[in-house]
Amino acid sequence: MPSSARPADPPGRPHSLAEDGYALLIGCILIVVGLIFLKAAGLVTGGVAGIALLLSYSIPLPAGVLFTLINIPFFAFAHRVMGARFAVKSAIVNGGIAALSTLARVSVHILDIHPAFAALVGGTVIGMGILSLARHQAGVGGTGVITLWLQRKHGWNAGRSQIAIDVVILAVSAPMLTLTQLGWSAVSAAAMSLILIAWHRPGRYTGH
Repeated sequence: MPSSARPADPPGRPHSLAEDGYALLIGCILIVVGLIFLKAAGLVTGGVAGIALLLSYSIPLPAGVLFTLINIPFFAFAHRVMGARFAVKSAIVNGGIAALSTLARVSVHILDIHPAFAALVGGTVIGMGILSLARHQAGVGGTGVITLWLQRKHGWNAGRSQIAIDVVILAVSAPMLTLTQLGWSAVSAAAMSLILIAWHRPGRYTGH
């Protein structure tokens, strides 16, 4: 009896352009949603997202736009160590994050959000966004490029490397946050990195 099930894709089959595009869009959306939650609660997080959030409290620009501006110097590094394809995709991603963040600024208004929800959900969806990008050979730039390169070059887990960087970012943020804000910001950074620790491991994913 013939099966109507869709045949399995061969192992290692490269993603199509449509699959890449869809994954990059999803990654951008998740990152912007996470930034919105964290900004509404007055928190920061790890990575470039945390630096952008911190700056957004004193500079009148959306966190997503600052996110993209901070990443510009990292594109040259991404091109050199990760290849032109990765760098181009990452640049497209950052343009998408800036555009969606600008749109969200006039479309989404959160009146109240508990910092625990913002930290856990915001950090998690940013982590899932970064994971979506990484599995389609793209990144958000900044510290993400460094951690992905360390994983590819030396086998260091991207999530653990990110935690080490996040500790430094949170330490720099500490004088500008209350103790409560700092605590929830650390939770958001941990939630983001745990996604990468759990699911972004060499050999576990065979897509290209």
